[in-house]
Amino acid sequence: MSVTNNGVNMDMKFRTLVRHIREAIRSIFRNGWMTFASVGAVTMTLLLVGAFLAMLLNLNQMAENIEEDVAVKVFIDLTADEDQINTLGDEIKDMDKVETVVFSSKDDELENLIESMGSAWKLFEQDNPLNHAYVVRAENPTDTKEIATKIDNFDNVEGVDYGETVTKNLFSLNKYARTIGLVFIVGLVLTAVFLISNTIKLTIMARRKEIGIMKLVGATNGFIRWPFFIEGLLLGVFGSVIPVATILIGYSYLENNVTDQIKLKFIEFLPFNPFAWQLSLIILGSGAFIGVGGSVMSIRKFLKV
Repeated sequence: MSVTNNGVNMDMKFRTLVRHIREAIRSIFRNGWMTFASVGAVTMTLLLVGAFLAMLLNLNQMAENIEEDVAVKVFIDLTADEDQINTLGDEIKDMDKVETVVFSSKDDELENLIESMGSAWKLFEQDNPLNHAYVVRAENPTDTKEIATKIDNFDNVEGVDYGETVTKNLFSLNKYARTIGLVFIVGLVLTAVFLISNTIKLTIMARRKEIGIMKLVGATNGFIRWPFFIEGLLLGVFGSVIPVATILIGYSYLENNVTDQIKLKFIEFLPFNPFAWQLSLIILGSGAFIGVGGSVMSIRKFLKV
């Protein structure tokens, strides 16, 4: 008997779900222009969110590449002998927060200088005036300044260089860009939620008498609310279709046609797979969230029958 009852209950739940979906679809077509406006608003919002999020995440990746390239150049005193140079290297390696320490001879330094500044520096190959150096990288790039300050007080160190002003500005820029981007995205999502909630409000107002009758014959609040939830969900999902397609096509084109033309090593786009697919799922989920969120706002305020 219990198995039969369970089967009947499952059948009733399935029929109820089908009924809710059917009512939601009817409502979408019934409010043609408002539906179009809501889906259009979600589409534009998610296009902006998707484009801005893709840009923000790639800028974040580029910023991390630049941060990882930040290093302390430790110039060794010209009078230091081999034992003193090795001792200095060991002291730096034993420091907290230091990840790598690489020795660069003065010949290596001159070669790098010639490569970056031009062949005119080859004149110094016979009488190299440069210092030996250690290139030190921190485990966390934000600790670079602290490490450089400590090393500057070690014996046999002529000086340190880590691009203090550029490094400081870089870390500040990354912080502000991430914060502003997050605020902008949240603002766009809330705008779309508000627009969808207005569409659901109109649907509720148009069906107010019908809802009242349903309440009188014993319909529960949940039974009444489900079609509106589904309607909002569908509006959000429909509004995410074009943004998802645009992201997949646009990012594929960008990766295939632009990446190879960029010569700067720190400008590196996130790979299409899995990034574009992950971003598409985020946009699709955002569309569903926006739709259901708009429904919840409308029902909570206006479904008082």
